[in-house]
Amino acid sequence: MTPEQQLYEDFLAFLETTNPDCMPFVTEIHARLMQLGCKFNVKATKAFPFQVSYIAPNSRRSILGLRLRKKGLKARVLVIDPANHVAILARLPEGMIAQVDKRNDCENIAGQGKCLEKCKGYDFHIGETHYQKCKFNCFEFDIDAESIPFSWEMLECELKAR
Repeated sequence: MTPEQQLYEDFLAFLETTNPDCMPFVTEIHARLMQLGCKFNVKATKAFPFQVSYIAPNSRRSILGLRLRKKGLKARVLVIDPANHVAILARLPEGMIAQVDKRNDCENIAGQGKCLEKCKGYDFHIGETHYQKCKFNCFEFDIDAESIPFSWEMLECELKAR
């Protein structure tokens, strides 16, 4: 077993003790992304005991990030263009929209240039509300029974777009 695989097993063991309801979601996503040829990277940071990133095939760009804390699991779908997800965004539950609301606005879009250099931000609408959010954490959601189907759908849509 490689060190990366061992870290992934440690991640699953920690997930089993802290958020057992998320296990099917995580194992299904992992299997699907590995089947498609994605690579994964597991690391621990001060803020997150485990952080798993999946890199799209034939790319150096991440497509999905999982962050595990004692409070719960978060999934961040890194989209290329929110316009590809208009139908999904229109159906997001209020709890997920509230999480998008909390994300930082992108200061590069506003012309202030204070956001990260690589961030060009996302300019999109959910219903009547206009958002200009930083692309690095815009679509990061707490994983629970309500968010799992939408997270899956966003990921599948992004896989098709790439």
